[in-house]
Amino acid sequence: MPQSVLPFKLEETSDEFTAHAGLSLFGEWLAGLGFAGLIDAHLPIPGSARGYLPSEHVLPLALMLAGGGRSLEDMRMLRADTGLQRLLEMDAIPSSDALGDWLKRQGSDAKGLSGLGQVRRHLLRRLLKRDDREVYTLDIDATQIVAEKREAQYTYKGEKGYMPMVGHKAENGLVVLEEFRAGNAAPAARNLEFMQACERELPKGKRIAAVRADSAAYQASVINWCEETGKVFAIGADQDVAVKTAIAAIPESAWLPFRDGEIAETVHCMNKTQCAFRLIVMRRPQQQDLLDKTLAPYRYHAIASNRENKGAAAAMEWYGKRGDASENRIKDLKSASAWSACHVAA
Repeated sequence: MPQSVLPFKLEETSDEFTAHAGLSLFGEWLAGLGFAGLIDAHLPIPGSARGYLPSEHVLPLALMLAGGGRSLEDMRMLRADTGLQRLLEMDAIPSSDALGDWLKRQGSDAKGLSGLGQVRRHLLRRLLKRDDREVYTLDIDATQIVAEKREAQYTYKGEKGYMPMVGHKAENGLVVLEEFRAGNAAPAARNLEFMQACERELPKGKRIAAVRADSAAYQASVINWCEETGKVFAIGADQDVAVKTAIAAIPESAWLPFRDGEIAETVHCMNKTQCAFRLIVMRRPQQQDLLDKTLAPYRYHAIASNRENKGAAAAMEWYGKRGDASENRIKDLKSASAWSACHVAA
């Protein structure tokens, strides 16, 4: 074509293009994992030869979510992208209605959900066997997913949705286990059982040597389990009456500079705990209210830990690393797979 005013040329071509070129790399990674074969091996196959294979549902769904899709209707973007389909050798992509019907069947059929669990377990153990490490730190946290489904319940944050629990390995970022929960499930519910389930997911020769969690796991049963199994722990402490009393008893001479505040520690125990533990406390000055003279001069943050041979500052720094190892990884997982925008109406 004739030269344009600016220094570029326009040409016609019959080649196919894709507006989702980045998804080709994600698709290749899934192919390298043998993801499609695992899905077809563990999820229920269609009842007729004309039906879609499980992988023909799951792979487009994974691509759609990774590409920023927010609802099943966004699947039409992939169905129209013949260039991406050719790159990834995808012969067929189901319609939004067909995919929605399939998802409902998997949700009502225990075999579908258990099959996904088998796929996750297979990939986790395969990847861990390639890791030279034998011991790991487990970080657990609950996270809110807002949803508009009829059966969604209100969370403690006042929004309708779900409150799944996620367990990460701090050293490599792998998700050990996830447990999908109703929105009204308390984050403190079944923490011990979830940690024990995470440990059972590991292949032979691998073990959990340390546990970090927020104050939802501040429970005697969790602390006792860590002590009995020789695990190091750092758990956010609820500031109940006993903890506040212990903090008030710390002498002023014990407080040392730390970050933008001060840090100190004392020994504490809970009802039904078998051993005492370190109560490490950080305090920061709190701006006073001219009209409210009862406002405390400091804001406190406390953790319970049995970490030995380390100062209070080192223990608090180690606990703080769960922000990257767990909380930020959950944020990345939600943004990468559109969990945070799961507004699917039923």
